[in-house]
Amino acid sequence: MDEAARSVISSPEGVLAVLVGVAAFFFYLEQKTQWKLFEFLPPLIFIYALPVILTNTGITPASSPVYDTLRSFGLPMFICLMLLSIDIGAAVRILGRGVIVMLLGTLGIVVGGVVSYFIVHRWLEPDAWKGFGALAGSWIGGTGNLAAVAEGLDASEEQQGLAIIADTAVYIVWLPIMIGSKGIAERFNRWAKVPKDRLARMDAAAAAHVKTERRPMMRDYLYLGVIAVSATWIGGLVAEMLPEIGAVLTTGTWKVLIITTIGISLSFTPAKRIPGSHEVAMAIVYVFVARMGAQASMAGLAQAPVFLAGAFIWIFIHGAFCVIGARFLHVDIHSVAIASAANVGGAASAPIVAAAHRESLVPASILMALIGYAIGTYAATAMAGLCKLVAGV
Repeated sequence: MDEAARSVISSPEGVLAVLVGVAAFFFYLEQKTQWKLFEFLPPLIFIYALPVILTNTGITPASSPVYDTLRSFGLPMFICLMLLSIDIGAAVRILGRGVIVMLLGTLGIVVGGVVSYFIVHRWLEPDAWKGFGALAGSWIGGTGNLAAVAEGLDASEEQQGLAIIADTAVYIVWLPIMIGSKGIAERFNRWAKVPKDRLARMDAAAAAHVKTERRPMMRDYLYLGVIAVSATWIGGLVAEMLPEIGAVLTTGTWKVLIITTIGISLSFTPAKRIPGSHEVAMAIVYVFVARMGAQASMAGLAQAPVFLAGAFIWIFIHGAFCVIGARFLHVDIHSVAIASAANVGGAASAPIVAAAHRESLVPASILMALIGYAIGTYAATAMAGLCKLVAGV
């Protein structure tokens, strides 16, 4: 009797119902209860953790055709869809040099990841560079990038789990710091020599950008489906023709990078005006995270303390890059906090920080987070390769 047959829920329909149900339940709970808990422990961690428990207690199987289908089709489709609505020009018009601070923060994540991995890798498994790559994907872009990089690098379920645990643990500490930094705004802005009219100019640019997106219609979902499936198909065809280079640029990595490039390219076409792409993409992302949890094992979690230590070294290097960038570019603390949140927390957290600092910048914070989506997969893959290099594995 195989493992799936021994599970309480073994049919593909049942497994898919559980994955979608878990993702839906925690967002429903967040919406219905408005618990403060979800501000510090976002639904992501529960959506990952519950399937871990279900699989390791024999309720759902560790292998299923559903998992394979989500890997083959769900992952590439959400990569393409989440990139369609990027608007780099609007972010630059509103936040100006704040976007450069975000990119410096991204550089800090790449440098910090390599430095921290060099410090802690001797106490981790040889393939932990893949887990660091997945975590970098989340910290530069978001959950979708974490999943994309983990899949491209073929990271083990244990390394994916460590990345999600570290992502959540750092988020709990880092988000309050970003929100609380508003209290030092006046002193920081004097230290950074921020021009007196910068905030007024950002408010004006944000007000000029305000636009109302129409509700998606049935045909919009068909358009998005054609785009996402076509990108998946083309990405797979091209990836098969490219050579594998070491353990980093495999066929899987090429596929993820090519589909990312297709999605970014389409954001410069009328396709970006199709409503609903981001929402559909994020729905797929969270089901995919549930799938990651369902295939995870408890065995690799013994490495969590060391992995977490590396993550905290890493995040403070990122913070130093943001602060130094703000000093030399004369950027205010509000933009710095949003830039860091756009990296570390993505589109889910950047608006929370923006609302705490300056309500007018909430739309711009989402635009900045989308830039992170665009560069996250590329930068995180490169960082993973550097980690592998410095570790000599």
